[in-house]
Amino acid sequence: MSVQSSAIGPSPVVISQRPGLAWGLVGVTAFSFTVPFTRYATGDGLSPLFVGAGRAVVAAALAAVVLAVTRQRLPAARQWLRLAVVAGGVVAGFPLLTAYALEEAPAAHGAVVIGLLPAATAVMGVLRGRERVPGAFWAFAALGAAAVGAFAAVQNGGLGVLHRADLLLFAAVLAAAVGYAEGGLLARELGAWQTVSWALLLAAPLMTVLTGASVAQAAPSGTALQWLAFAYLSAVSMYLGFFAWYRGLAIGPITQVSQVQLVQPVLSILWAALLLHEQLSAATAAGGLAVVACARSAVRTRQNRRSS
Repeated sequence: MSVQSSAIGPSPVVISQRPGLAWGLVGVTAFSFTVPFTRYATGDGLSPLFVGAGRAVVAAALAAVVLAVTRQRLPAARQWLRLAVVAGGVVAGFPLLTAYALEEAPAAHGAVVIGLLPAATAVMGVLRGRERVPGAFWAFAALGAAAVGAFAAVQNGGLGVLHRADLLLFAAVLAAAVGYAEGGLLARELGAWQTVSWALLLAAPLMTVLTGASVAQAAPSGTALQWLAFAYLSAVSMYLGFFAWYRGLAIGPITQVSQVQLVQPVLSILWAALLLHEQLSAATAAGGLAVVACARSAVRTRQNRRSS
């Protein structure tokens, strides 16, 4: 293993869960700004297609520079198909679907629906990584998903009727869950930042075409702050945040680290209130505490299982 590699090695054995959780929390904190910044950038400013595809193009350019400077070896032939899964999920699927959804839905609404992502990632981690989890873990994960649903009800008057934005957000959750689980496993072989870098390069031709199509439809125009939001989405949400996130998932277990994401909707709604001036009520704060409590319980359950 070279000094430039963040690969964990071929063995999936977990020595300690704390580093994985810590890296996961760093990634989640970085991602928590994604929903409010996407909402801000697409609100009477940049088009959803430009925001969703353009940020991947910028991130791919950064990845190309980093890979060239560090002289990384090309992935093996068998790894390119898995990189395509990661690219389809987190480079193309999630950004594009959320950008279109958040053109219609408030940031808080998007945050709570995306809060279903931890449970979805845990399921993919079990299916793809063949991780064994106790029944109590699934109970707390289900409670976390239920808390997210209650969170949505408090913020938006209930999710009884699915709107177009909801369907797009649920599709985004599925795409991200697949990309997160596969990326976490692949990061054990290639390294965390190497995995997202190669995935970005793989998706770059398609995302460049989509960005060009967006520009051809209408030249992008936004305020300075909207361009700053786009810059964050490109450099952090689409690239740097994955350095920590995939590192955490690679250390694993994926089912445990994924539950740290339950904190993300709480943070996203907080940023939406502070940055976008969306309403934050006492009931919302109470729901946020319930989500955090579920995340903590799920993590502790998994830790106790590993230490017993």
